[in-house]
Formats: sequence, C-alpha cells, structure tokens
Amino acid sequence: MERLCSFPLHENISIALDKYLESIHVVQARRNDEIVNASSQQQRGPPRWQDERVILPLAAALRDLCLATRKARTALWCALQMTLPR
Repeated sequence: MERLCSFPLHENISIALDKYLESIHVVQARRNDEIVNASSQQQRGPPRWQDERVILPLAAALRDLCLATRKARTALWCALQMTLPR
C-alpha cells in the first residue's frame, strides 16, 4: 500500500501487523506443545483430562491473537483509507 501513495504509512500500521504475525507464531508454538503433550500422554494410557500447564497458555495465546487480529484489521482499514484517492 505504501507504493500506491507517495508517502510511507504510519508506523503503528506496521507495528500492528508485526504483533499479529508474532501472535500467530506464539499460537502455533502453544498448539505444537499441546500436540506433543497429548501424544506423550497417549503412550502412557488413555488421557482422562487435559494438562492445565498446556491448555492455559494456549488459551492466553488465542486471546492475544484475537486482540491482535482486531488491531491488524483496523490498521489495514486505515492504510486502505490513506491510499484511496480523495
């Protein structure tokens, strides 16, 4: 979008997108931890309950991803409005 207009966009737009990407990576890591934990529990026997040490960080990462998604959508909408001709 910066190429469409002749000036660089506000730095908050790139910060919001960077945080969005970072939160995606965190969720992927937490989900990977959950899969590894579930597979190790399956080898010991049928799992009766999920380990809270794995589920709670995943839930927190999903909450952060939700917030980052909203901010990224808003930032992209602002960037689009800045690049549209008047």
